[in-house]
Amino acid sequence: MSRRHSLLVRFFAVSALIAACSIAVTAWLATQATTGSIRQEQGEALATDATLYDELLGYAATHPDWSEVGPTVRALAARHGRRIALTTKDREPIADSGGPGAPPLPVTPKVVVDPLNVDPALKAGGTDEIDPRAVGPLKLTEQESADLQRKARALAECTGARISTRASGRPHLEWPTSAAPGPPCTVEKDLDLPVPTEVAANTDLLNRAAACAERSGKSFAFDPQWPRLTVDVYRSAARLPPETAQCLTTARREQLIPYVAQPALLFLTAPTGAEPATVDLSTAGVTRIALTGAAILAVAGFAAWLTAMQLARPIRALTSAAQRMGAGDRTVRVEEAKGELGELARAFNTMSAALAETERQRRALISDVAHELRTPLGNVTGWLEATQDGLATPDPELISMLLEEALLLQHLVTDLQDLARADAGTLRLHREAVDADEVIGQAVAAHRAEAEVQGVALRAESRSGLFLHADPVRLRQALGNLVTNAVRYTPAGGTITVTGRAEGESVVVEVVDTGVGIHAEDLPRVFDRFWRADKSRSRTTGGSGLGLAITRQLVEMHGGEVSVTSTPGAGTTFRLVLPRLPVV
Repeated sequence: MSRRHSLLVRFFAVSALIAACSIAVTAWLATQATTGSIRQEQGEALATDATLYDELLGYAATHPDWSEVGPTVRALAARHGRRIALTTKDREPIADSGGPGAPPLPVTPKVVVDPLNVDPALKAGGTDEIDPRAVGPLKLTEQESADLQRKARALAECTGARISTRASGRPHLEWPTSAAPGPPCTVEKDLDLPVPTEVAANTDLLNRAAACAERSGKSFAFDPQWPRLTVDVYRSAARLPPETAQCLTTARREQLIPYVAQPALLFLTAPTGAEPATVDLSTAGVTRIALTGAAILAVAGFAAWLTAMQLARPIRALTSAAQRMGAGDRTVRVEEAKGELGELARAFNTMSAALAETERQRRALISDVAHELRTPLGNVTGWLEATQDGLATPDPELISMLLEEALLLQHLVTDLQDLARADAGTLRLHREAVDADEVIGQAVAAHRAEAEVQGVALRAESRSGLFLHADPVRLRQALGNLVTNAVRYTPAGGTITVTGRAEGESVVVEVVDTGVGIHAEDLPRVFDRFWRADKSRSRTTGGSGLGLAITRQLVEMHGGEVSVTSTPGAGTTFRLVLPRLPVV
C-alpha cells in the first residue's frame, strides 16, 4: 500500500498542520506572559534555596553534630513552605519536616551541607571554601571578648568607626574612610594583636600545616612570630608558595573537624499535598487567544469536511454491498481502492467469497448426508415392504441384515452429532493424566479380531510413561478411527503397526499400514467430510466417510495436529502429535 494513499498518513498530516499552527500561535501569545513569571519564580526559588542552605550551613558550622537540628528544620520548613530533609551520605535520615508519611526523597540531593566545603553556587560572597562561622578553637573566652570590645569602643569613639562582632567573638571596626586613624587614636592599636586563645589555635594550625607539607615531601618554614604578629594568621598563606598554601587550608579543615557537624545531604521539595504553581495568563490577551482559537477551529472543520467527503463514497458502497449480502446475494463484490479503505474492501470481498464457499459446502454437505442416509434407508424400506407383501421371509438372516443397516444409520447419526457439537464448541473433553501406551494397547486390542478376520497382522510398538493430559474416551475414538480405516484398506497378508514415542515436548502416535495407499492429489481431501478413496462412493468397504474428519476435530481439541503421508500401492502413515504432560 502506498504511504501517500494511507488514511492514517493523511489524518496525521492534517492534524500535524493544525497542531503546528496552534502551537506556534499559542506559544507566541503566551511567551510574553509566561517568561516574566517563570523568571520571577526561578529567582525566588533560587533565593529560597540559598537562604535555607545558608541557615543550615550556619548550624553545621557552630554545632559539632546534627543531633538537635530537628526543631530548626521544622521551623525553616514552616517559614518557607518547603519540605526540608537532611540525611547522611549513606542516606540515613537525620531530620525530615515531611513526617512519617512523607513521599520518598528524590534520587539526587539539592546540595551537600558541609561547612568545610562551601558550595559557591548557593553561597554568595567571598571565595573561602570554609564557612567563616566555623571558628573552632579560635572561639574567644568571655573575658577576652569583653576586653577587646572595650578597646574597640574606645577606638570607635575616637575615629567614628562602626563595630561588628565576628563569629569568634572578636570585634571588627569598619572605618568611615580609607585613611588610617590619626596619632590621637593609636592608644588602642593593640586591638589587632592576637589573644592567648588565638595564639594557641594559630600555633596548632601552623604545626599541622608543617606536618602536611612534610608528608608531601615539601618544606614549610614559617616565622615563629606569625601567630603573635597578626590576628588573621591565614593571611600568611599569601606569602607561601602555591604548593604549600594548600597545606594551610588542609590543616585548617583538620583543626575544625571536631567542632563542626559532619557533611549531610540536603533535599528540598514541595511540601506534601501542595498545589502546583500556576502561571497567570490574564495579561496574554483573551481576545487574541479567542480569535486564534476560532481560526484554528475553522481550519480543523474544513479539513474534517474534506476527509469526510473522501470517506463517504467508499463507505456508502460498502454499506450497499453489505445490505445485498444480507439479502442473500453471495456474489456481491466492491471496488478495491487504495489505502485503509481499500484494505477494508478487500477484506469484504474475501469474506464474501468465503461465505459463498461456505454456502457451497453447506449444500454439498446436505447432498452428501442425504446420499449417505438414502442407501441404508432404501435397503431397510425395500426389505420391509417385501416382507409385508410376502415376497421375503423374516428369517434371522434378514433380521441381521436389517439390524446392520439400522446400526449403520445410528453410527452415521452419532458421527454427525459429534461433528456438529465440535463445530458449535459444545463437545466437552474430560481430561486426565493418560498414558498413551495404554490407549494404543486398548485400540489395538479392540480391533485385533477384525484384523484377523481380514488376514491382517495388527501390532503395537510403544513404551509406558508417555503421559498426556487428555480425554481417554475421545482419544481412543480418534485412534480407533485411524486403525479402522487402516484395517479396511489393507489387503490380506498386510501389516498395521501402531507406534508411540516421545519427541521433545510432544508425544507422537503413528498408524502405519501396508495397504493400497492414497494418491497425492487426494491427500489434501483425506480429512474432508464424506470423502472416500473409492470414487463411486460405494459402501463395499463400509464406513460413513466421517471418521477421519472426527479424528482431526478431536486431535485439534486436545491441542495437537494430525497429518498423513502415503505411497500408492505401498501403504499409508497417519501421524498424531499431542502435547506431552510434563513429568514432575
